[in-house]
Amino acid sequence: MDTSEADARDRADMERLIAGHDAALNELMERHATPVFHFLCRMLANVDDANDLAQETFFRVYRARASFRTSERFSTWLYTIAANLARNHFRWRTRHPNVSLEAESDTPGQSLGNILPSDALPPSDVALGAERAAAVRSAVNRLPEDLREAIVLCEWEERSMAEAAAILDTTPKAIESRLYRARQILRERLKQWL
Repeated sequence: MDTSEADARDRADMERLIAGHDAALNELMERHATPVFHFLCRMLANVDDANDLAQETFFRVYRARASFRTSERFSTWLYTIAANLARNHFRWRTRHPNVSLEAESDTPGQSLGNILPSDALPPSDVALGAERAAAVRSAVNRLPEDLREAIVLCEWEERSMAEAAAILDTTPKAIESRLYRARQILRERLKQWL
């Protein structure tokens, strides 16, 4: 299905949802839940948080359905909601930090990470491809928020610069600049893998 057909289906489903046909939300979720979940996974680097925020995104779509302008693309509106939820979650995370596994436990000389059982494979067992992917994810996660958003939307979500600009409420030129800066930083951080 090409983009214009998908946009027309989204628009029609939103019109039905606005008119009171709640089942239209199911069709929108069927088409967009997985891409939104993947977007949030990449933004948050946490599957559980991404799952929660993906559900919250569609709840917000339902709650704000009357404010949707059918002249706009639904996917842009949807990703704007998801991006705003991710930003709010980052702010919440800075106010509520997690306890490090390296923090000392009640037993002197032992860290919490040494006490908790782990099913994860040791790094020596991880294949080179998986290590590279982890390094890329880590490097992207350490980018400033505005650069990370641009990379995730344009590179991983394959959104155009214009659509990314609409989602992030900025200009395509600003997205282009953010992508350039992000790529420069990533090139430097990942030079051992390139």
